[in-house]
Amino acid sequence: MTRKYFGTDGIRGRVGVAPITPEFVMRLGYAAGRVLTRGEHSAATTPAVLIGKDTRISGYMLESALQAGLSAAGVDSHLTGPMPTPAVAYLTRALRLQAGIVISASHNPYDDNGIKFFSAAGEKLDDDIELAIEAGLNDPVKTVLSEKLGKAYRIKDAAGRYIEFCKSAFPNELDLRGMRIVVDCAHGATYHIAPHVFHELGAEVVSIGAQPDGLNINDGFGATHTDALREAVLREHADIGIALDGDGDRVMMIDASGALFDGDQLLYLMARHRQQEGRLKGGVVGTAMTNLGVERALQQLDIPFARAQVGDRYVLEMLKARGWQLGGEGSGHIICLDKHTTGDGIVSALQALHLLRIKKTTLAECAAALTLYPQVLINVKTVRRFNVDADPKVKAKVAEAESAMVNRGRVLLRASGTEPVVRVMVEAESRDLAEQWAQAIARQVREAEKTALHHSVAGEGDRVHDPVITL
Repeated sequence: MTRKYFGTDGIRGRVGVAPITPEFVMRLGYAAGRVLTRGEHSAATTPAVLIGKDTRISGYMLESALQAGLSAAGVDSHLTGPMPTPAVAYLTRALRLQAGIVISASHNPYDDNGIKFFSAAGEKLDDDIELAIEAGLNDPVKTVLSEKLGKAYRIKDAAGRYIEFCKSAFPNELDLRGMRIVVDCAHGATYHIAPHVFHELGAEVVSIGAQPDGLNINDGFGATHTDALREAVLREHADIGIALDGDGDRVMMIDASGALFDGDQLLYLMARHRQQEGRLKGGVVGTAMTNLGVERALQQLDIPFARAQVGDRYVLEMLKARGWQLGGEGSGHIICLDKHTTGDGIVSALQALHLLRIKKTTLAECAAALTLYPQVLINVKTVRRFNVDADPKVKAKVAEAESAMVNRGRVLLRASGTEPVVRVMVEAESRDLAEQWAQAIARQVREAEKTALHHSVAGEGDRVHDPVITL
């Protein structure tokens, strides 16, 4: 059975358009409540889940819908208000609840939203559990007896609990005194968390992107829009800049010169540091998108490297299967299983700061031995049902590119699991070569998409835009 609603990071889409509607989310809450709390009912206790959200205005609506569905299933809801995704994972585990639910569309714009789940252990759900929840969506909602309805509780100290957890990921014998740090919260869920973490560890903190209004999440700020952070670092003469995304599970960093360090570079730095200290367990997991330069640099250090499917859930699955602890993506999802059960932007930033403090060095000096291959990524907007792998002309263009770049580059073509886009990534020895073939493949994808759109059912409101190029 294939998943109809769940993507690589929960269920996500445009607010008001199926499935992100109050009616669907209420049924989702009911189905999830029944699946995630099986066997938890007893005469003495009522099963309970944690619900957190980011700062999108639609979070209020979806939170109420989820709570209604859970209550109908006889499940209590513990509400945190705006809270980073990794905080929900931690608090679910710390409070011994049956599951955690996050209302967020991560790095997407404010008019998208989504629902993602964590198990009682604070981990992303296995595929079979997601399939069980989807199957439950077909069942009618049968409200439990009134005396068994779920209640709602507000967790007033959620932020403080999570701040202390983040600080515990930094060595007790070190601090950040003397460092001037700019923290970009993307107007998202970390706005009342991240500045306090770094300040309480001793840093002088300048906050940007920390005035959410429900509509400005990820708008010109955060891990996907780092120009604002670079400008602030240079303007404030800061030592370092930290950019988080809307739900706080991604991180990018900028040094005092304004140079950007993405997830690939930070992953390499953390792996080398852990190896030097004798605490790297096994190897490192990246994804199909991980820069070839990272793989080769790790090979030079005799650090095993493996590639998972794109998506932090698949990185986590491979880490657990191999018994390793460190993995991540170039987008800034970094998983340190010795620190947390899921990717955490704040915790990951603290791992990099640990390195800088103990080595008394800079990010640029630490990354000097790493040479990245130029990558060109083009996101081609598509209709959601478009299957790029089935188009023969696209496949032929990819084959042509791979033949022309043999031993000099590679192509990755995939449909996003979180947005209606096809990602065209070309990595090559030279940027001109990568740009040439990325544009050629993207043009072919657009032509194939037009054909698919022509044959699709009219009136579904799909929006098509020119691709966005990320260098």
